[in-house]
Amino acid sequence: MELVEIFAIGMFLLAVACLMAGFPVAFTLSGVALFVAGLGWIVGIFDFSILGAMPSRVFGNAMWNEVLIAVPLFVFMGVMLERSRVAEELLETMGMLFGKMRGGLGISVFVVGALLAASTGIVGATVVTMGLMSLPTMLKRGYDPKLASGAICASGTLGQIIPPSIVLVLLGEQISNAYVDAQRTIGNWSPEPVSVGDLFAGALLPGLMLVGLYMLYQVFMAIVKPSSSPVIPREDIGEIEGSFILQVLHALLPPVILIIAVLGSILMGFATPTEAAAVGGLGAILLAGLRLDESHSKLIYGAGISIFLMLALANIFDLRVGLEVFSTGTIVGLVLSVLLLCVVLYGLFISLRRVHKAGILTDVCKSTMEISAMVFVILIGAALFSLVFRGLGGDDMVHEFLTNLPGGAFGAILMVMAVIFVLGFFLDFIEITFVVVPIVAPVILQLDVNPVWLGVMIAMNLQTSFLTPPFGFALFYLRGVAPPEVTTSMIYKGVIPFVLIQIFGLILLAMFPQIATWLPQVIFGSSY
Repeated sequence: MELVEIFAIGMFLLAVACLMAGFPVAFTLSGVALFVAGLGWIVGIFDFSILGAMPSRVFGNAMWNEVLIAVPLFVFMGVMLERSRVAEELLETMGMLFGKMRGGLGISVFVVGALLAASTGIVGATVVTMGLMSLPTMLKRGYDPKLASGAICASGTLGQIIPPSIVLVLLGEQISNAYVDAQRTIGNWSPEPVSVGDLFAGALLPGLMLVGLYMLYQVFMAIVKPSSSPVIPREDIGEIEGSFILQVLHALLPPVILIIAVLGSILMGFATPTEAAAVGGLGAILLAGLRLDESHSKLIYGAGISIFLMLALANIFDLRVGLEVFSTGTIVGLVLSVLLLCVVLYGLFISLRRVHKAGILTDVCKSTMEISAMVFVILIGAALFSLVFRGLGGDDMVHEFLTNLPGGAFGAILMVMAVIFVLGFFLDFIEITFVVVPIVAPVILQLDVNPVWLGVMIAMNLQTSFLTPPFGFALFYLRGVAPPEVTTSMIYKGVIPFVLIQIFGLILLAMFPQIATWLPQVIFGSSY
């Protein structure tokens, strides 16, 4: 093995060791990269002029990248919804709705987890909220603590695979860059770009498949071991009446409408992911204002309806104000859009005033800033790490290793999936996305692999990193809010079946790639 290859491997191992030791991610990536680059320059195997590409990488891939604007917008949307008690109302209502059937509380946890995944996408907030609300209730009703803990942790991680998801936005950007690099390497200088919308569409069915597998396991446990999932006594629930149906609609409709507005606008081609994220942030503010005071909310309802009408008008008419000639339809569309915009702005003003008075707005903005800053600083550190790794010839070494594996493309993908799964025991999904994916994805995509399918496979694999001990973050989140009688070992044992379910789902996705590729082909006509 040559010295330059030793440096490349040592650089990667040193970064993993520092991350496992608890050093900050962004500074670890950039610090290790500069340290190894300096050593490489001293021994004459690294040229510092390579780092001259760093400014263009930062400004080209991060600062001027419109897709990444969706990250703080989706974060804002998720934090605002978490603060507006949408999850609490959903959990209470779904628990009453499914409580009459054996295992109904567990099924309600998965239903709410899927809804929160599609509307917030923040694992920590979902696990903590459901841990505080559902776990005491499930334990009180006689549920097995291991089953209850595993269900809450697993449903909380659904936000990583069910769109719109921050993971899919970040992963989509990395897969897109890797696909372009791979196509240029094999001689295609005008490749069809991979969009975040493609990845959203590709991840929708696998995410719902995973929810279905979770529910089947809950039903299986209720049949095989009835004592683990008892029925809630009828007197504790009461009969379903008209008022209860209205309560279900009241809890269910707002988040569902928001999901349709955000995800539907992307899949129907009405908006880009960034524009849809802005709609989601706006909808989250309106929903928070509505939840704080529902007695005077006609204008907020009107603002929500106006957003849908504006999206429809934008799809029907050409509303660009820079046109040289305006048709009658365009003028009518512009006038209607301005009127609807006034309604939206007034409803937004009322909602912002309410959330500000409640002390929510400041906390939401602060959390959004902290999370977004963390993501983008890691992105810059990962760009430097990747640049030095390539300067040491690491990408060529990875390409040679993966292409020489037995089994061709299947062997390479199997090896990469195994490495990502193992790294998930120790590293966060953001670290794996920014460090591992840019190294291995270009190599695999040169082997005639569908980029959407590969991206969804990696996303589902990354989801397990929240559940696998010793550093599964969902386990830590639940441990922090769980009652004393629920021990750490119970939580760890409880998530094992759900990790196995995720592996089974990954195998199904590997065997039937159409689960991820069919919807993008139908909606966008993607043919990678």
